[in-house]
Amino acid sequence: MPGLAAKPIIDIDLLLEDTTDESRYIPALEGIGYRLVLRQPWWHGHRMLVGPAEDINLHVWPRDAPEPIRHRLFRDWLRSHPEDRELYAATKRRLARDTAHRTSDYSLAKNDVIDQIYARIFATASERPQPDPD
Repeated sequence: MPGLAAKPIIDIDLLLEDTTDESRYIPALEGIGYRLVLRQPWWHGHRMLVGPAEDINLHVWPRDAPEPIRHRLFRDWLRSHPEDRELYAATKRRLARDTAHRTSDYSLAKNDVIDQIYARIFATASERPQPDPD
């Protein structure tokens, strides 16, 4: 996204009917150089693979998982809200500097700001008129 500080790594969400049957997709992805690095069945069946050059994080989700929807909401919000885009970018820069020697802390340390931004996203959504259920 233009204007957003980022590592040179692309996160991609891949949606499948069923992530539990890894034999249907893992061998094909491994065949083109991806490597399975994370299996989180308790988190909506999430799997993560890393691309051959380690510049892609491929997140595999069941089609009905809420996380890819949250990811799109976050992306779209940052595109249209420069103040939150800058807050997120500044936070990422600071954390990259402060956690350089403990990279595993980087992702967790972003959660406070991410949660603040999601609170604004969902508050704005709840303020919109809802369609009549009838």
